[in-house]
This record gives sequence, structure tokens and C-alpha cells, in this order.
Amino acid sequence: MKMQDLAGKIAVITGASSGIGAATVKLLVDEGVHVIMVARRAERLAALAQRFGDKVTVMQADVTDQAEVKALFAAIGERFGGLDLLFNNAGLGVSAKFEQSTAADWKSMIDVNIHGVLNCTQAAIPLLRGRAGAMICSVSSVGGRYGVENWSVYSATKYAVIGFHDALRKELGPDRIRVTVIEPGAVWTEFGENVSEALQNRREQLDALKSEDVAQALVYAFAQPANVLIEEILMRPVLQVAP
Repeated sequence: MKMQDLAGKIAVITGASSGIGAATVKLLVDEGVHVIMVARRAERLAALAQRFGDKVTVMQADVTDQAEVKALFAAIGERFGGLDLLFNNAGLGVSAKFEQSTAADWKSMIDVNIHGVLNCTQAAIPLLRGRAGAMICSVSSVGGRYGVENWSVYSATKYAVIGFHDALRKELGPDRIRVTVIEPGAVWTEFGENVSEALQNRREQLDALKSEDVAQALVYAFAQPANVLIEEILMRPVLQVAP
């Protein structure tokens, strides 16, 4: 099967300043994609962008702020004329037993993991329409398929991402916009707040995925022929036999 030549395509990656986002920037740049790196941490973005020169564009934005997101994609449309890939990678997780969790943490996770995806996706759709092989891909989680102890609200947000994409896929299919979800298990990233030492040890015991592993899954899905949809990629370390 002949894969797409990705050279010259335009991609937006949210949460691009570290972890899976940063790893995906590198792989896409290696494929000849011009990557628009989006995150809140401008200094981190600028430092990472120095490695790639004019192969990337840095745009600071908070995905939870709808006005900022609309302005971001309007600027992308004016400068690039369209978009081939939106990778909704920005995410937030706070570990806590639900009984001890706080409404402030619920709101933070819902704002980033749900509203952030909705904001970026809605703003990106007009730029994706009419582009051969255009794709929206978002990061959910194994926790979006199986409830995980001490991650109840996070799991709820990731279930929402999967449900949203299942419906969106049906809406955008006639426009030939592909809609994909990647659901990683344990990954070595800086992701997560209040992460216990036990969880860190569990990642080590499981020989957890690296950010590059998830990035490679994104490139695999994106590089499929334009008429081929990779609907979901559920991936985890081979030793992770339970969520």
C-alpha cells in the first residue's frame, strides 16, 4: 500500500511544548510537514522551535479560551490558506480519589480535555475542508475506555472525547475529513498532577510507552491514503494487561 507523501502539508499540534506534542513535531517535520506549534508556555515553544528553524511556526494560545482559539485559526487561515491536520494533544489530569477531589480540579480537566478539543476542532473544520487526506486526531486514553481508580473525572473527560469523535466522524465523513482517536496507556511524559510515587513506579514496571511511540501512531494514521480512515488506535505497553 502506498502511503501519502506528507511533504508540504500543514499541521497544528496543541500541547506542543513537551511530551507527546514535542515528539510529534519532530516526526512530522522529518516527513516534510510544516508544523504550527501551539501551547501556553511561550518560552518552552520558542526553545523547542530553535531546533527546527523555518520548518515550524510558533503560536501561543490557551485552548480553553474560545476567543484566543478563533483568533489563532483565523491567523492560520490567512497565512497558510488551509490546514491538513489538527492534532488535539493538549491535556490535563489530576489524580485523586473522587471523594477527595475538588470542583476546581474538575473544571480544569473539563476545560482542557473537553472544551479545548471542542474549541480547536470547531475552528479548524473550515480550514480542513477540501484538503485531500485532511484529518482531525485527538488524544484520548485507555482511561477513556476503562475507568481507572483515582482518575475518575479524568476518565470521564476522555470518554467524552471518544463519544464526540464517534459522532463527529459521521458528520465530517461526507466532506472526506478523517476523524481519529489515539488512546494510549501508560506513557513516560510530564503529564499529570498529584501523580503518586506508586504510579511512577508502575510506569517503570510496565516499561511504559515513550512519547515517540504515540507520535509514531499519529504519523501512521495521517500518512494513510486519503480514502483510508484509521478510526481508533488503542495502544499500551505489552506488560499493561489491565488499565
